[in-house]
Amino acid sequence: MTVTVDRPATTEPTAQHALDVVRRARRAPLRHHRRLLTGLVLALVGAFAARVLLGDFTVTVPDFVRILGGEQIPGATYIVMESKLPRAVLAVLVGVAFGVGGAIFQTTLRNPLASPDIVGVSLGASAAAISAIALAGWTGWPVSAAAILGALAVALTVRAVAGDHGGFRLVLAGIGLAAAMQSVIQYVFTRVDEYDVQLVLRWLTGSVNGVAWQAIGLLALALAVLLPATAWAARSLRATELGDDAAAGLGVGRGRTDLLMLLGVLLVAVGVAAAGPVAFVAFLSGPIARALNRGRTTLPAAGLVGAVIVLAGDYAGAYAFADLNLPVGVVTGAFGAPFLLWLLARGPLTGHRRRRAA
Repeated sequence: MTVTVDRPATTEPTAQHALDVVRRARRAPLRHHRRLLTGLVLALVGAFAARVLLGDFTVTVPDFVRILGGEQIPGATYIVMESKLPRAVLAVLVGVAFGVGGAIFQTTLRNPLASPDIVGVSLGASAAAISAIALAGWTGWPVSAAAILGALAVALTVRAVAGDHGGFRLVLAGIGLAAAMQSVIQYVFTRVDEYDVQLVLRWLTGSVNGVAWQAIGLLALALAVLLPATAWAARSLRATELGDDAAAGLGVGRGRTDLLMLLGVLLVAVGVAAAGPVAFVAFLSGPIARALNRGRTTLPAAGLVGAVIVLAGDYAGAYAFADLNLPVGVVTGAFGAPFLLWLLARGPLTGHRRRRAA
């Protein structure tokens, strides 16, 4: 009598199926991220076109192409090349700088309140700039350099006060230093000459109007250096989000986190140096991009969201109100304040919400 023993079913099909499931699960967020970036790029192109072509003086697409090609069209060439186009280009560059810089602050410190607007970096740049104008009589690029140094000084001071605690303590230290910078601004404003009032107001509210192409070129050059460096340093951002101890366990040292924070400060500083402290752009961009990306941090999307916000804010400030031309910082501040109140009212702010297990 022959007894047949059934061999156990091979586990290869089951293992292959599990591997396919894992691969699909990993690819889904990547596909969503690509679709999100594509949608934001299209939104940015639409906002840019509206800012350049529409408004109180409309320009057709063929005329715009002819103007870029060097053809002189009476009236249109001057308006496009000296007013509309530089404002739109500067709005994009400044929005990217603020968006990426703000997202770095919020992600690294794991607190949505830890934006340059809240912790005093932007106010430090403004205080240094208007002090250079009112007390030293500086103009031009030295004022921008003073703004960058002011932002760095505030960031280093806040870091020194917070020590190794970081996180929530750093935010509290930043809020206190921001109050001090606001006091400096109020005092210096009383010493401003009447001829410099408009220039000082630009450093207090933020505006993309009246900036020369040379300044725009310097900002573009700075971003061409800072953004690739940020992309390299941000490779460890996922580990940094877990906290200093967990990041150290994964081989990410404190030096990489400090480098990323320094790059974030520099991005915000050069943005302020070019257009002033455009309110709440750095604060809004990161959370909006994170929400659109299903709770995952994305610096490219934060930069694109920032650019769209500044473009839309500048367009609204110029054309939404009859006989009234508002700086972009006024518009973004008006919409950013309710968002801050909502964020404060919705719950704990000591860190990002924990992701639910799949």
